[in-house]
Amino acid sequence: MRYQRMFVLSLALVLVSVSAVAVRAQGEEPARGPTFGARAAQALIDGVQFGVIIAITSVGLSLIFGTIHLINFAHGEFVTIGATFAFFLNASAAGPGWHLIPAALAAVVFGALLGGAVDRGLWRPLRARGTGLINMFIVTIGLSLVLRHVVLVLYGTRPASFAQYDIQSAISVGPASITPRDLTVTLLAVLVLLGVAALLQKTRIGTAVRAVSANRDLAEATGIDVQRVVLYVWMLGGGLAALGGVFFGLVEIITWDMGFKLLLLMFAGVILGGLGSAYGAMVGSLVVGVVAQVSTLWFPVDLQYAWALLVLIVVLLVRPQGILGRAERVG
Repeated sequence: MRYQRMFVLSLALVLVSVSAVAVRAQGEEPARGPTFGARAAQALIDGVQFGVIIAITSVGLSLIFGTIHLINFAHGEFVTIGATFAFFLNASAAGPGWHLIPAALAAVVFGALLGGAVDRGLWRPLRARGTGLINMFIVTIGLSLVLRHVVLVLYGTRPASFAQYDIQSAISVGPASITPRDLTVTLLAVLVLLGVAALLQKTRIGTAVRAVSANRDLAEATGIDVQRVVLYVWMLGGGLAALGGVFFGLVEIITWDMGFKLLLLMFAGVILGGLGSAYGAMVGSLVVGVVAQVSTLWFPVDLQYAWALLVLIVVLLVRPQGILGRAERVG
């Protein structure tokens, strides 16, 4: 409950900050071009939107690490597969031409099934053989390369966009603006994150996931089917990654390596929030997204990811376990 309250409070503080900057900028005298307050408000809104999308994709990455301590380098490809699968159903000439909403739902289901299939067909046999974590990490790199190039062969290198909600007029939010599409994506992403938090706190499977993350051996000794819990975590992670891919492709553009480009920020959000903590991944990703966008007020856009990683380094120097991570003794 403490982590859940901190997560909700962090979201509220960021949204209050957006409103405060917007109100302050609204009272400033008009100048040539957007004022600094207007640009700051726009950057905060864009940062919140970017942060919640990163959060959706990184929750599964954090839960996987929490349950089996595996750093899944292939998680970014689940993001790409979700976006490209939805594109095939929605806008591809070879696809059925579905509307984006059912196409997105089908992509989430496909991502969940893919996550479950990868666990049952690859990771569970490796765990049964006692494969070391370093070896499994190397396997994730190989799996990432395989999946990425399969997408490259099937999808191609040409960027594309979905058939619906592509070009929209922006609506004013104080001195800033946002399209109805981007506003809907942001609100849906926040609702999904709150739903994941409720799942982890209010359901039996959520309690089992938290128990396995806290102490796998003790959870197994109390009768929890750890293998089934791990399977559910992989399915949840795959579904959320696919949904994040659809959202990211909707507000940006769909490319064959979009998940790989997002992977570094996903890792930054997970580490910043605290390894193995789902709530930490949410908060850390939100911070990464806001810092990346706000940094463009002073520095070139090409460096926005670098500043987000710099904040990660500074926070870890002060709090090595991350924002919501637990301090542990070594040795």
